[in-house]
Amino acid sequence: MTFDSATASKPLSVVLAGGGTAGHVSPLLAIADAIRDRRPEAAVLAVGTPSGMETRLVPAAGYELATIDRVPFPRRPSADLVRLPARLGGAVRQARRILEEARADVLVGVGGYVCTPMYLAARQLRIPIVIHEANMKAGLANRVGARLSNHVAVAFAGTRLRGARHVGMPMRRAISQLDRAAAAPAAKAALGLVAGRPALIVTGGSSGALSINRAVTAALPALAAAGVQTLHITGIGKAVKNDDGGLLAADGYRQVEYVDGMENVYAAADVLLARAGAGTVSEVAAVGVPAIFVPLPIGNGEQALNAAPLVAAGGAMLVDDKDLSGEWLRSEVIPLLTDSSRLNDMARKSEALGIRNADQRMADLVLEAVSA
Repeated sequence: MTFDSATASKPLSVVLAGGGTAGHVSPLLAIADAIRDRRPEAAVLAVGTPSGMETRLVPAAGYELATIDRVPFPRRPSADLVRLPARLGGAVRQARRILEEARADVLVGVGGYVCTPMYLAARQLRIPIVIHEANMKAGLANRVGARLSNHVAVAFAGTRLRGARHVGMPMRRAISQLDRAAAAPAAKAALGLVAGRPALIVTGGSSGALSINRAVTAALPALAAAGVQTLHITGIGKAVKNDDGGLLAADGYRQVEYVDGMENVYAAADVLLARAGAGTVSEVAAVGVPAIFVPLPIGNGEQALNAAPLVAAGGAMLVDDKDLSGEWLRSEVIPLLTDSSRLNDMARKSEALGIRNADQRMADLVLEAVSA
């Protein structure tokens, strides 16, 4: 695709590709918002697959969503591997049609199954490609895309991608602009926590984490005896129950399946116990929350890699999933929660690594690619 004086006068057209999980969709939406701030007249279109979280999150954020077929890349010989060329070719044709109809000036990819065909279609049409990689260990789609682009950005400085620039993780303004100290009283009230009592907030993500839930349940008597209040975000469908089938209850303990608005969690928590997804690690650093990370024990080990720089700097702790237990929480978390000097030190070290304006940096990169 070529651009001439007739296309130069039209409003900027930006297509953003990515999806599957909130870890891809959240930065995509943050980048879209930053582009709209810079260029209010811009046409912004998101592209995902019909089965990802983007089908709910993108329209809810006020953006149009187009979809193409999901084409996973088999890791070992199978019938799916034999069908891959035809399926990928079909998805590339769908992607090309979307880019042509949008009269796209630039494609922004954040990873996920949708990105590989979008990158290949954009290359065919000679549309500039901008890439953001969220994880310390880059995904396959962005490793492919980085070979086709001169505008590659990463959330973590240690991520290895060709020509990458370290910009941080684009995030919602409610988080990137959060003042924890000022927001804490209202946030605690909104979450059912009381002032003046150490607060441990636990989350395993939107789908929950059974190992974390079991460890917290076992630690509740010790936490209560130490005066710690615990907000347990169990995950949708993962409510923790007593032997009689009722919801688990204990002194200072409250459980919910989901919290809408993690900014309240970050403001209210004296310590956050969580998985080490790239978004969580980046948001924790940006706002300076003392955290204990329990990396997901399956996959390619990317969550431990995500957390490593923050742990090394002293802004967070890390415990392997297999080592997490009620006893570990009793011996490690209670002393931490009752040591305000240590908590303040962790918060300072965490915030020193945080980047709050990654969305604006990405908008700059997108506009740079368009004008190159």
